[in-house]
Amino acid sequence: MRLSWITAAAILISTQASAGVEQELLACAQKSDKLERLICFDALTETVKASQGSKAAAVTPVAVSAAPAVANTSPASTVPAPQAVVQSKSAEDEFGGNFKAEEQTIEKLYMEVASVKKDPYGALKLSFSNGQVWKQNDSRRFKLKVGETVYIEKAALGSYILGTDSRNATIRVKRIK
Repeated sequence: MRLSWITAAAILISTQASAGVEQELLACAQKSDKLERLICFDALTETVKASQGSKAAAVTPVAVSAAPAVANTSPASTVPAPQAVVQSKSAEDEFGGNFKAEEQTIEKLYMEVASVKKDPYGALKLSFSNGQVWKQNDSRRFKLKVGETVYIEKAALGSYILGTDSRNATIRVKRIK
């Protein structure tokens, strides 16, 4: 019963808050000066962010079980939700992959070539000693030997380039495995 009252109160507060936000949005939209309108929207955004932060702190997850709760009935007591187990990969494993990590720390990675193959169009397919496989994206000629140490570096617009320290030539590559 207490849980239903808490839920109803939270819904009532959120609908009143959203009605206030809608009114403030309309007031901001009616401003004719672009700078004043932008300042108004920015201030409104900050208040919404602050209220979202306080709501997240006020509403905590409650686990519902089949057994009735008898011991502690204070509203501040909550049972924490089970945490998901996440296996983290090393930055080297994620380098060049389609992982949406917020921040990758590696900008340049040195690897040893394990095998060099060409596809029917002449593009290189490179396997490295750490298990990664990369494929050439451009049509430039680039000679590599097994056992040679190369680097792969981040380039513009999310692309990657492969090169060696002994040459001033690079090719564009994409990680496939």
